[in-house]
Amino acid sequence: MGVVILFFGLFFMGGWAVALAGLGRASLMLWRDRGQEWVRSHGHPFARLLLPAPAYLRFDKTLAVTVLLADLWLVSGIVVLGADGIFTEEWMGYPGMMDPGGQGYQAGAVSMLRTTAWWSASAAVLGRCWTTAVVQLTVLPLSALWIASFDTYYT
Repeated sequence: MGVVILFFGLFFMGGWAVALAGLGRASLMLWRDRGQEWVRSHGHPFARLLLPAPAYLRFDKTLAVTVLLADLWLVSGIVVLGADGIFTEEWMGYPGMMDPGGQGYQAGAVSMLRTTAWWSASAAVLGRCWTTAVVQLTVLPLSALWIASFDTYYT
């Protein structure tokens, strides 16, 4: 088994706990900063919309790290589940038996990553979490391109 697939396997097994811990930290930060201003009270209304208060920026950065960990967990799950008979990359080692039901796995995984990127980035923009939106629009589409570049038994 390749070292890289071992990394993805370990992150897939424990990454959910790390992502939940990050979400807990973001929630704790919301609770801790509840008495502070979340919107700037001075300046032009457009500037107040684009530049949130420092408490909100701290929350946005924590949320960005949390979604980055969740994205890594999602990509790790796709790679680990696809390594068992669908993908044929050299660094994955011998993938085992060919899965007859996996013909649409790669296309479905790429579509899911792109859809998740757009929905989560849209939710982040609506919540004015600019850093989180940038993370979602860079990590997930690049991961989708990376997974789409894998060789499979079916191509």
